[in-house]
Amino acid sequence: MSQIFHRSANTIARVSIFGAVFFIAGLLGLFAEVNRSPWMTGAHVARDQPIQFSHERHVGGNGIDCRYCHTSVEESSFAGIPPTRTCMNCHSQIFANSPFLEPVRESFRSGRSIQWNRVHDLPDFVYFDHSIHVNKGVGCTTCHGPVDRMPLMWQEQSLQMEWCLDCHRSPERYVRPREAVFRVDYAPPANQAELGARLVAEYQIQKLTSCSVCHR
Repeated sequence: MSQIFHRSANTIARVSIFGAVFFIAGLLGLFAEVNRSPWMTGAHVARDQPIQFSHERHVGGNGIDCRYCHTSVEESSFAGIPPTRTCMNCHSQIFANSPFLEPVRESFRSGRSIQWNRVHDLPDFVYFDHSIHVNKGVGCTTCHGPVDRMPLMWQEQSLQMEWCLDCHRSPERYVRPREAVFRVDYAPPANQAELGARLVAEYQIQKLTSCSVCHR
């Protein structure tokens, strides 16, 4: 019986199969990169707010500690949004008549809260507790980035599961002394590996990666 297909068909078939495999792998890699991009995660996108509050001015310029506004961060799962009266502690005297701050004064007079737009918004199926992380030596800037250099607040990290797991698997790379948790100028020392290993043991930090830790 004569040969139906030319010998070159074998080569074409092999090239087609390998080409399809590499093409599919490339598509999966592209999808993974797009999924991690700010276009999908919203990272590094400044959020408009009812009042364009500047962390750069208040934290970087005036040196206000995170806990002055986010009062519950050390003992609650939520960091807390400051009530208008916290703003008025200063702004009843500083820029007291500024038109820019009229929404703050109106909120204080009426008792109606300002409707801020949330910047860090985890899915409803994810449990996160600020107090646990703060008391284990995770700094504010580790997750929220250099807030003292943010004229408008943006999400610094992707907040995707792989980002969370990176820290949960290797906490020694990120943990800092508790007294430096709220320092925005903190930089990891050259001996971070040694320091981190000591703090992990001292603070009894567990490498929790079970699904039920975050998905409850």
